[in-house]
Amino acid sequence: MGLRMIIAEKPSVAKNIADALKIKNKNDGFFEGNGYVITWAFGHLLQLFDAKDYDKKMEKWHMENFPFIPEHFRYKVKTDPKKRGKEDFGARKQLRIINSLMKRQDVQMVISACDFDREGQIIGDSIIYQLNSQKPVYRLLLNEWTAEEVLKGLEKIMPNSEMKPLQDAGISRQWADWIIGINLTSVATLKYQKGSGKALNIGRVLLPTLKIIYDRDKEIENFVPEDYFKLVATFSTDDGRAYVGIYIENKVEKFKNRAELEVIQQALINKQAVIVDKKVELKKEYPPYLFNLSNLQGFITSKFKGWTSDKVLKVAQSLYEKKYITYPRTASVVLEESLVEKTANVLNKLKTGLPYEHEIQFSKKKRVFDNAKVESHSAIIPTYVIPKSLNNDEAIVYNAIKNRFIMQFMPVAEYEETRISTKMNSSDIKGLFVTKGKVQLVEGWKKVEEIKSNDVILPLVNINELVNIVEHKITAHTTTPPKQHTEKTLLRVMETCGKGVENEESNEIMAAILSGYSIGTPATRAETIKKLITVGYIAMDNKNLVCTELGKNLVETFPVKDLFDLEFTGRLEKTLSEIEKRKFTKEQFLHLIVNFTVNAVHTIKNSEDVTLSKVTRAQKKFEVVGKCPLCAHGVIEGQKGFGCSNWKKGCKFVIWKNDKFLATMKKKPTKTMVKKLLADGTVLVKGLTSKKGSKFDAHLKYEKNPDNEYFSWKMEFEK
Repeated sequence: MGLRMIIAEKPSVAKNIADALKIKNKNDGFFEGNGYVITWAFGHLLQLFDAKDYDKKMEKWHMENFPFIPEHFRYKVKTDPKKRGKEDFGARKQLRIINSLMKRQDVQMVISACDFDREGQIIGDSIIYQLNSQKPVYRLLLNEWTAEEVLKGLEKIMPNSEMKPLQDAGISRQWADWIIGINLTSVATLKYQKGSGKALNIGRVLLPTLKIIYDRDKEIENFVPEDYFKLVATFSTDDGRAYVGIYIENKVEKFKNRAELEVIQQALINKQAVIVDKKVELKKEYPPYLFNLSNLQGFITSKFKGWTSDKVLKVAQSLYEKKYITYPRTASVVLEESLVEKTANVLNKLKTGLPYEHEIQFSKKKRVFDNAKVESHSAIIPTYVIPKSLNNDEAIVYNAIKNRFIMQFMPVAEYEETRISTKMNSSDIKGLFVTKGKVQLVEGWKKVEEIKSNDVILPLVNINELVNIVEHKITAHTTTPPKQHTEKTLLRVMETCGKGVENEESNEIMAAILSGYSIGTPATRAETIKKLITVGYIAMDNKNLVCTELGKNLVETFPVKDLFDLEFTGRLEKTLSEIEKRKFTKEQFLHLIVNFTVNAVHTIKNSEDVTLSKVTRAQKKFEVVGKCPLCAHGVIEGQKGFGCSNWKKGCKFVIWKNDKFLATMKKKPTKTMVKKLLADGTVLVKGLTSKKGSKFDAHLKYEKNPDNEYFSWKMEFEK
């Protein structure tokens, strides 16, 4: 029987699969043993052609060359981010390894084990089909990389052809972003920017996200504060127990007119009051839902300093690859019902030794298990693999996920809410004074994160009891503007396409998420926020996100208004999820995108000429640290050394920052040291390290060799 070849998305995942199959034999770029060959990609090994790869005339941007839509999209080896335009050596090498493994006579089938999402599908498919393998292709679909799940999953592999809708959605997203991004970024840059070296980035997800922040900034800017007033009174029972009430009339407690309350205040003098109503209700508080990625990012970024959504995703991805948590890039806050047994096992492992262990009881709850509310992937939960050691960042994310999971199976928190209504014995006063109290009776799930309750304990009073008014005052308040967006609030709007409300437990939020309308996907939102900051459209002010001048100008000037419209972008995202569900075709979607792009290019070309951005290339100012001993020109500090500014005319004087002689004594030349050396011809260097490891000081000189243009160090010791 032939071998099965598996392609994982990353080396760490390939190692997890090899461990599950007990394969120890590792070669250059793959594992082999027990009937399997396991290799890996490094995420995307291939990328789409650049415009210039299709046509040489696209090397330089000229307005007349746009719109540019290739007839067929083609792929090439991804480029090295550090060497512009050059192939990534590691990607090329790994592709060769994968190709040679696929062609081996003893390999009978290829299994893609890339992540179970759009991106993972095209990472695997682009490699396998680009290499044109004639072998049957299968798909391994997993939500976690524990040994048990890997082995179970390998028994249930399916033909990759069944994943065609997911592949179509992935390709549609990739090609659409290329068409819109390449065309509109180029044309907008040519139209609205002076100077070169930077681009005005225009993107399908970038601009609506910018607009969300712009709109909030505008709301704050246009906010007009209003004054309002409250009437607060303190009452006392016959035996001296006091409580405070707020005046409410016709359901209004905030009064715009102070005089109205002053009239009522006058009527309070020398009056008694009576308790006309008392309600005591037992209320239940359920734990917040399990985390999806956006909620996890929102929770961590708002609770811990220095965290961004991008960092949360990176740490969660690392925990996933280490087998500690399930797939993180999910939009769901509940679990599939098929996971009941597995979840019970995980809970039993995690609860051992907790101080409230006896309160943790597993049960199949609708708030936790509900197929109708699962969108592609279940919520994020821990696996049965308990981490032996985690770094600080990993511990923060893992503990948040673990605690949120355990909370679901703790008792529901309960509190008693008391509401007392007090009426003045005066026909002039139509309203009531209302008092609310709250006492936590059952802490329940709140114990997990030590959430403290603010109890307001009221005295025990009865209906019809007479009370005296002890004190009363009118308090003045001012309405406050809406708060600036943070990553947490921005993610909420992106996730629900503006349809979500503040409370994450609401049914509207759940319905909005399940509708498929969103800005980007859980996997891409963090990247979008990061990119908005990188390209200079928004900035971070502590935890707040604010529009920069450039971002503001772009929103107000860029004429393709559809790209700022949440509804328009949400519809595109929904269409992509409908391609996954076979309700829409890739061809229809791309036709729509091409038409939109052609019209958008036309709109930009015919719009008013304005300059949004000026790019000026600042001349680097180099600090002169001394005079060159060869030609007397200035010696300046560069990236790699201190060298003569006359180097273009052939002067060879330089002191390298990684100077080999100094390195033998564990030293690097500093600016202060070079300045002293050039001024005095000698410098005292302290803390040099001998071959035996002991420290010493010495005078160093840097002198020209008599027979060539190079310099050598001379060392002298104090006598």
